[in-house]
Amino acid sequence: MLKFELLNTEGLARRGRMTLTHGVVETPVFMPVGTYGTVKGVMPSSLEAMGAQIILGNTFHLWLRPGLDVLQQFGGLHRFENWRRPILTDSGGFQVWSLGEMRKISEEGVKFASPVNGDKLFLTPELSMQIQRLLNSDIVMQFDECTPYETKGHLTTEDEARVSMQLSLRWAQRCRDEFERGENPNALFGIVQGGMHEHLRDESLAGLAALELTGYAIGGLSVGEPKPEMLRVLQHVAPQMPAHKPRYLMGVGTPEDLLDGVAAGIDMFDCVMPTRNARNGHLFTRFGDLRLRNARYKTDERPIDESCTCPACAGFSRAYLHHLDRCGEMLAPMLASIHNLHFYVNLMREVRDALEVGEFAVFAARFRADRARGV
Repeated sequence: MLKFELLNTEGLARRGRMTLTHGVVETPVFMPVGTYGTVKGVMPSSLEAMGAQIILGNTFHLWLRPGLDVLQQFGGLHRFENWRRPILTDSGGFQVWSLGEMRKISEEGVKFASPVNGDKLFLTPELSMQIQRLLNSDIVMQFDECTPYETKGHLTTEDEARVSMQLSLRWAQRCRDEFERGENPNALFGIVQGGMHEHLRDESLAGLAALELTGYAIGGLSVGEPKPEMLRVLQHVAPQMPAHKPRYLMGVGTPEDLLDGVAAGIDMFDCVMPTRNARNGHLFTRFGDLRLRNARYKTDERPIDESCTCPACAGFSRAYLHHLDRCGEMLAPMLASIHNLHFYVNLMREVRDALEVGEFAVFAARFRADRARGV
């Protein structure tokens, strides 16, 4: 079940609301990534406290570990990871793409060796749907082939991108057919592919729209292409996506990227950047990015971000976090992850507030100017 309401607009930017099986999600929204059934280093209660409305899981990795027998025993992913709010699961297409030479793609699906134990495995669109049904994901993503920006050392050609995109379209049909077998209370999203070629993106979107899916995502961006290329494709595709259904930009990106996405009409975002960067001492603040490992913070008594209300900023100094990081203490990436995720979740909250009063453009300009000042 998914009900999407469009509440307000400002230019192409949209303020909406999704009602899903496990709760209501206000959009635009940032979704923390919990690949293995956990957002790394962050308790579910902390995610709830910061206002995270929906998180991600990954079909591919959860299939391998802990395995379907365990997840079935728990009735799906929600009870297993103690998360009561909505969950979106990626289909496994991106992870298959990341295996490189370890996988073989055919019309039927993808053969590959398990990166865990080397077992020979075969993932098909139908199996991806079956796994996600077992996970009881509120939003299920179609199984697709993520078109790379580069292939074996050269830029992916138009013909290569077309073959990949058309395969993903045929897989989308099979995903919908399998998804609709039996009762399913959840939602299926299609993924627009086509590389850096606008007309291929148009063909992909038209084919997916004909399937009348519940929502639509833009895939195959932030896979190594220059930022201007990403923006060109985003700004071409997003405004053409069905206006009465949610729009999702997969795997993107920086705070500024999120504002670009909102301005183009995107409703949903995810990215590993907040937690991955946190584990490397890279923190996001309203006044630029902070590199925690720099010696200048050894005696700095200020919080990470003086405008932030997260637990890391409310209770600890930059000097203390610098010390923890230098000593390899696990509390350092935990606090840094809480801060970065709070920053992203709060940014989307401020965006929604601005859209409600018709001041998104003003907010975005001020936010970019503050970030450009630096810490």
